[in-house]
Amino acid sequence: MMNSNTKYFKPDSAVEEEFYKSFLKCGHSPLKILLRIYKGSYWELIKTVIFYIIQYSPALLMPICIANVINIATYPDRYDYNQLIINIAVITVFVVQNIGSMYICTKNKSIANRRAELYLRASLARRLHQLSIGFHKEMKSGRIQSKIMRDVECIESLVDTLTISFTNIAITLITAISVTLSKSLAVFFFFLVTVPCAVLLMMLFRKKLRKTNADYRHEVESTSAQAMEMIELIPVTKAHALEETAISRFTKQLQKMAGISMTLDKTNVLFGASSWVCFQLLQIACLLFTGTLAFRGIVPIGDITLYQTYFGSIVGAINSIIGLLPIITRGFESVKSVGDIMWSDDVEDNDNKELLKNLNGEYEFKNVHFHYSDDPRPVLQGLDLTVKKGETIALVGESGSGKSTIINMLIGFYKPTSGTLTIDGRDINKLDLRSYRSHIATVPQTSVLFSGSIRDNITYGMESCTEEQIWEALRIANLENVISKLPNGLDTQVGEHGDKLSGGQRQRIAIARAVIRNASVIIFDEATSALDTVSEKLIQESIDRLAKDRTTFIVAHRLSTIRNADKIAVIKDGVCVEFGTWEELIKKQGEFYRFRALQI
Repeated sequence: MMNSNTKYFKPDSAVEEEFYKSFLKCGHSPLKILLRIYKGSYWELIKTVIFYIIQYSPALLMPICIANVINIATYPDRYDYNQLIINIAVITVFVVQNIGSMYICTKNKSIANRRAELYLRASLARRLHQLSIGFHKEMKSGRIQSKIMRDVECIESLVDTLTISFTNIAITLITAISVTLSKSLAVFFFFLVTVPCAVLLMMLFRKKLRKTNADYRHEVESTSAQAMEMIELIPVTKAHALEETAISRFTKQLQKMAGISMTLDKTNVLFGASSWVCFQLLQIACLLFTGTLAFRGIVPIGDITLYQTYFGSIVGAINSIIGLLPIITRGFESVKSVGDIMWSDDVEDNDNKELLKNLNGEYEFKNVHFHYSDDPRPVLQGLDLTVKKGETIALVGESGSGKSTIINMLIGFYKPTSGTLTIDGRDINKLDLRSYRSHIATVPQTSVLFSGSIRDNITYGMESCTEEQIWEALRIANLENVISKLPNGLDTQVGEHGDKLSGGQRQRIAIARAVIRNASVIIFDEATSALDTVSEKLIQESIDRLAKDRTTFIVAHRLSTIRNADKIAVIKDGVCVEFGTWEELIKKQGEFYRFRALQI
């Protein structure tokens, strides 16, 4: 069910693309980028600040009203009783309005933050899909996830700090200093001397605490890592009757952490109490000073409360600025961090390329060389290979021979460093790869399933498929009997990464997903390498059914799975050293014959 608040947030591909382009125009200035992220939400941020000031006003007015009431009660001959009622009425109104102003402030802040969060994360997601596979191989998925989730949250915290926290600090300082300055120059100069002393003391205590907290945090991380390691090793530990050894090892780490925890507790108490005592002594000094002024009739008695409150507020505000500096630093670092994705120029360029409306499935590698951008060593060294429409081609060879690189090149993830790869007579460099990939389907070695139902995983991107088409795909993938026996059938949940299914079932779901696309070209990348004999046989039957009348590429270590291939290409050191049918290569008694002999 759609939440009514979603009306404020309308994701749009054009808006996301424009967001990205304007992001680039900001250069590498974190402040300009931050302003761009919140473009379109400036009015909400302005209203946030205005209503926060209104919301916070009772805290600023309360000391003044209390001082006034005390002065009125102390000097009844100088004041009218109605003045007391007016002060009470004023503070009551400001307190009651807090409900409405807080709601409006929070609503506008939430709209600005959630809108920025939506467009920034959506733009990052769009950009990630535009970047090349090379980029994704270089940058770890954990780092990317951190940029999308943690860094965006840090940016939101930065904006909250700049709008709410600094507004709070600013109006507190302005109000406290203005009122004090207007009422008593003597008290103002007292604040000018003592407030820096209070702040300096707090900074010294905080510096002492930082190292102890860092040691504790390091030990917690070590303990957490050891706990995870202990849990992962439980099967090995139990299998070798090493339970007591594992427990003893982990207990020693717990003892070490307990000792540091106790040190931290004592340090926190010592410095916390010392800091509190110093601050209270300065408050007492302020009380003595203002009390002396009141005793001599220089200031009204009620103003003692006013100055005491404002002294604490000023010290607290300045101390808050110091505490907020790390948040601001982290926020601007996060702005730069998301720029790692936005500014990357490792992009798959499909602009103004030829759209491929149909794919026959004819391929030709002509003297293709390839090496990775960060490694000059060649992976392919003059590969020549011709594939006709409808052929099933098996790629065999030792690990590192270049098979996976050829597959990635067929998908369009990599381009030849030199030489040409043509698809239906067209140079792959001149094709819009998105239009090309819409005609192919791949079944990787490790099936990638997402949390959801079997139906969701099979029809991914093809949600308009009929029930008949889904069951036909299941029949071809040898899954029909398995699904029909499940209590929830196609709606059975597969679990995270498909953990509720066997390896063979996951692989056959991946095959059914390929079938449902009705692709012209199918690529199997070692689809049976990690399966048992029974699962391998079922998947081999599925491959044979799916390969009919389609150009099919199969990478396999188990030669038994490619017995029915039309042609076999033996890859060695980035070159096709043998090419022919099973019988032709066996008769030749070359590299393929040697591979087969090793597996018998």
